[in-house]
Amino acid sequence: MTVIDLTAISAVVLDTDGVVTDTARGHAAAWKHVFDAFLRGRSAPFDIRGDYLRHVDGRPRLDGIRTFLASRGITLPEGSPDDEPGAPTVHGLGLAKDRLFMEQVDKYGVAAFPATVALLHELRHRGARTAAVSASLHGRKLVGSAGVMHLFDLMVDGNDAALLNLPGTPDPALFLEAARRLDLPAAKVAVVASALPGIEAGRKGGFGAVIAVDAESGDDAPGAEGACAVVSDLGAIEVRGRVLPLTS
Repeated sequence: MTVIDLTAISAVVLDTDGVVTDTARGHAAAWKHVFDAFLRGRSAPFDIRGDYLRHVDGRPRLDGIRTFLASRGITLPEGSPDDEPGAPTVHGLGLAKDRLFMEQVDKYGVAAFPATVALLHELRHRGARTAAVSASLHGRKLVGSAGVMHLFDLMVDGNDAALLNLPGTPDPALFLEAARRLDLPAAKVAVVASALPGIEAGRKGGFGAVIAVDAESGDDAPGAEGACAVVSDLGAIEVRGRVLPLTS
């Protein structure tokens, strides 16, 4: 049993995709659709278990495109946010993926993982503070659509990253910004993430605990990237203790 000890940890920061919202599969499917169309006649099809997990998952959208294309030896012009979705530019591919993914969100909605909702309730009942982190510009919309925004004290998403010029994971900047807004040192905060860059960011940021969700087997297992525990879902986490209120 993985334990969050609230005598040592005062807050938990959760990455959203694959941890709070059941959106990781939708992201992966949208990326495969866009990349397969682009790669036709150029390279082998996009592989979700390989390419997505290694190069795209957990990264800001444009960083994921650059990282994946570099793995295939492909370089594209950056383009601009005004590009046509699907244009052969970094922005064009990103816009195509964003449009496809959000069409699915608007059509089918977003679900939160029940085990995550239960954990959030337990943490808050015991006095812990909670924050959500997402590299996506749609982070707030996705968490709001899942009906769980009220379970977080705050959220840091892609809009904050753009405003503050914060790099995405594996840099720990987004998680550290959440800790700063919680007015806590990183050592008093636990990070929960499913994507390898998020887990690496937690390690680099000096957080009090880094918990990985849904580890992949082999050399790319999150535990190899610095997680102190690996769980299949957040129902495998036990919360102990209580965060005591500050006294003057």
